[in-house]
Order: sequence, then C-alpha cells, then structure tokens
Amino acid sequence: MAMNVKKGDTVVVLSGKDKGKQGKVQSTIPAESKVVVEGVNLVTCHTKPRRQGEEGGIVRREAALYASKVQVVCPKCGKGTRVAHKIEDGKKIRVCKHCGAGL
Repeated sequence: MAMNVKKGDTVVVLSGKDKGKQGKVQSTIPAESKVVVEGVNLVTCHTKPRRQGEEGGIVRREAALYASKVQVVCPKCGKGTRVAHKIEDGKKIRVCKHCGAGL
C-alpha cells in the first residue's frame, strides 16, 4: 500500500490518545505503513548504560504509529486533508483535496 505521508510533512493525529495533536513526521516505515511523529505517541524506555561513563535511566521518546491514523495538514488552508495527485509539467505532485494547493 502506498503511503501519502512523507518525512518532513506536518500531520494531525485522527485517533487515539493523542487525537488532535499536530507534529512533523520524523521518519517513515513504508514496509509496516507506520510513521514517527515529533511529540506524539510518547513511550517510556528504560535504557541501560552501554559504554563506560554513559548514563542509563528512564527516557521518553516517540514510538511509531500507523500512517492511516494521521492526515497531512495543508499549508494553505491549515486543515487536515486527504492527498490527491496531479500531473504538472510531466511530474506527479501531491495536492490538497480541499483547495488544490501543492503539499
């Protein structure tokens, strides 16, 4: 399945504990249809010191969530939108379904 979300996109979360939060996509995992969003879906990890002088402890970091739970935010209208594709000058570009602006 093709993902409509790319690294660097601003997205809004549609469901779950972080519903309504916005953030930037840090990375994508196309094989699993998942994305990692900045400041969303935070989990607590207990880390062990790996090298001498390094500290262990409890660290909060972002976990991956399904790409179907997020929607790209249009820079022009500022709302979450579905992604349409348009061919301009022989190139396929992503556009907003509401206003037609490029994403």
